[in-house]
Formats: sequence, C-alpha cells, structure tokens
Amino acid sequence: MQAVNTEASYGSLARAFHWLTALLILTVFPLGLYAENLPYANSEELAFKAQMFSIHKTLGIATFFVALARILWALSQKHPAPLHPERRLETFAAEAVHYALYLALIIVPLSGWIGHAATSGFAPILWPFGDDLPLVPKSPLVEAVAAGVHVTAIWVLAAALFLHIAGALKHALIDRDATLARMVSGVKAGTPAPGHSSQLAKLAALAVYLLVIGYAWQLAQQPEAAPSALAEAGSEAGAEAQPAPPAATTGSAASESAANWQVESGTLGFTVQQMGAAVQGSFPDWSAEILFNETADASGEYGRVTVEINTATLVLGSVSDQAKGADFFNTASFPVAIFTAPIKAADEGYIAEGVLQLRGTEKPVSLPFTLEISGDTAVMKGEAVLDRRDFGMGESYQDEASVGFSVIVTTGLTAKRKD
Repeated sequence: MQAVNTEASYGSLARAFHWLTALLILTVFPLGLYAENLPYANSEELAFKAQMFSIHKTLGIATFFVALARILWALSQKHPAPLHPERRLETFAAEAVHYALYLALIIVPLSGWIGHAATSGFAPILWPFGDDLPLVPKSPLVEAVAAGVHVTAIWVLAAALFLHIAGALKHALIDRDATLARMVSGVKAGTPAPGHSSQLAKLAALAVYLLVIGYAWQLAQQPEAAPSALAEAGSEAGAEAQPAPPAATTGSAASESAANWQVESGTLGFTVQQMGAAVQGSFPDWSAEILFNETADASGEYGRVTVEINTATLVLGSVSDQAKGADFFNTASFPVAIFTAPIKAADEGYIAEGVLQLRGTEKPVSLPFTLEISGDTAVMKGEAVLDRRDFGMGESYQDEASVGFSVIVTTGLTAKRKD
C-alpha cells in the first residue's frame, strides 16, 4: 500500500487523514448544535449541557491537531492532478472549496479555543492543556471577536462541506469518473495538466476568511449586533444590552452629608465555583460615597459608606447573560444593588458592617478591609463571603455540583481626600 501521493493518486496516509477529519467534523458540528439547544433550567440539565459542550470542545481541539497534521502532510506531498482540467471554472471552484475546508479546519477550532481561553466559566476542555492559552488575555473584546469568527466560520465550513460532498457525488453519479475512488481506495487516475495552477483558488479561499474575520471584528464593535457570548449556554444571539439604571438614593447619613473622599479608581469583583472551577466576575459600573475620618466618633464609628452597583453591567465570562437572568441577579427587575454600612475598627484594619440590598432582599453583610492613607490618598482592599441562597439566587440549583453556594466578593479602590 502506497503511503505517499503521486500525480495520479492519493497515498494511504492522506486518505486516512481525510476520513478521520470527516468523522471528526460530522461528530463535532452536530454535537455543538445539540448542546447549544439543550435546556439548563436546573442543576441536572446544566450539568448535562456543560458535559456535552466539554466533549464538543475537546473533540474540537482534537480536530485542530488532526487538521494541522493533515495540512503539514499535504504541503509535503504532490497534489493529484484534476481529472478534467479543461473544465476551468469547475476545477477552480473545486479547488477553492478544498482550500476553504483546509482553512476552516484550522480557523473554526482555533477561534473556539481562543474564545474559550479569553473568557471564564462553563464547560472546561478535557484535554490536559488547561483552559487558558499563552498570549490570550481574559478580554471581552478578544472573546467577542473569537466568538464571531467561530460562529461565522462554522457556516462557511458547513457551506464548503456541502459543496465538497455535492461535488464528489456529481463525479461519482453523473460524471462516473474516478475522483471519489481516488480518495476511497487510492485508484490512480488523471495526468498533469500543463500550466495548471491552484494559486488563484488559494487566494479566493483566503479572501473568504479575511472577510469572516473582518465581519467578526465589526460585530465586536457593536455589542447589540454581536453573536452572544452565551451561544454555548443556549441564549439567543444578539440580545440587546440592558440600559443603565437611574442613580439610586438611600437616605443614609453618607448620602445626606457631604462625602469627604472621592473614588478615583477601583474594582468590584467576585468569584464563584461553577462545575467545580472558580469563575471570576465583575461589575464595571458602580459608585461609592465615602465619609471617613482617621479618628472615631463617640459611637466608635470612623464614618459611613454607600455603594451603588449597576447589576446590569455584570460580566461573568461565558455565562454573563444567564447570571443576569431571573434565576440569579434578575437585572431586568432589580438593576441596582446598594450596600450601606458604618465603618468601625477591626482586629486587622477596619470593617464595614451594614446591609446589602440585592435582588429585592436585604441581608446583613460584613466587609473587612485594609486601608493605607498617605497624605490625601487612600488605598483600600477588602473581601467578603456571601451565600447566593440568602438572596434567592439559583433556587433551581440546589447543590454545588453546578453552581457553588459561596460567593467571594473582592473590592479595591484608590480615593482622594476632598478639599
């Protein structure tokens, strides 16, 4: 059995790569569609959906490496001559589709891998590579572009695959030539055509995917039109962003009196366990009114703080939309969360012991924090642990196999003393 290609036939190794790749594509593609349309109304359904996506992603990575090996082998081999070089348009179309498939086998799984690495949460990859990639940051923009390329390139792949199969059937059933037989059994057929070149077909295939990448980039700049980052979690693509809620007032002492510190920069994040892995989220839009003095008053308080959080700006990797839904933060009905607390001394630094209004529920919350003041600049870092069940979140997820009960909230800010 001949392992290498000739000008008239495919070798056994090229044919093995072809059929292995075909098997992977015909498994990964429908599995992804199946997983995307699975429900996730409770912990059991979510766990099964995540398992299906994990298998989809894992097989996708396998497809990437098989395709890479196949392409490297093809580059080292002769490409059998077309059987009908005189049919120039048909030959050009067949070669363009062929090269489009080659590019798809790299671009589709790689863009999915990059999008997975750029976000966090939901359905880990089962290969031992980890869920991150070198040089790929955790970035909503990177994830959005990669997701756009992935989704769009999948449909280019589907179209190219359809044309490829249709062409093979035409050769077998209508032309009755050896085109399909060369790939099935290694039959020798065809002779080199003088002056034949496939460079234009390669450029055409490349142009298609440059358009795909450009289209994905444009979508990423328009969040309302971009494919949803939750495509893998079964949400609808292109969901409109929640509008920013109006500013809320609490009537606290801090809001009634003039705050004497102005926040210049800061972060408000949290970590929750999902499918046994830590997933990090954040609230990009929040504000704080801070009244703080270095000496305590007669009641032992150093001041008060009121924090208003725009929950509609929640970012939680690939499950941001799910987290904003009615079962969790329910941002449509409760777009603002408010934490109000007096500031007192603690064993190590200070503690804000107050009330958190979240999702229509008020619960006591304690936030220990450290504070370093240098002149008129203060740097604060704090951490608190909440239980999502206290606020009625994820009531259909009654165990921690899918979503953990504890949520670690971390915050840090730099503030300037007002004049």
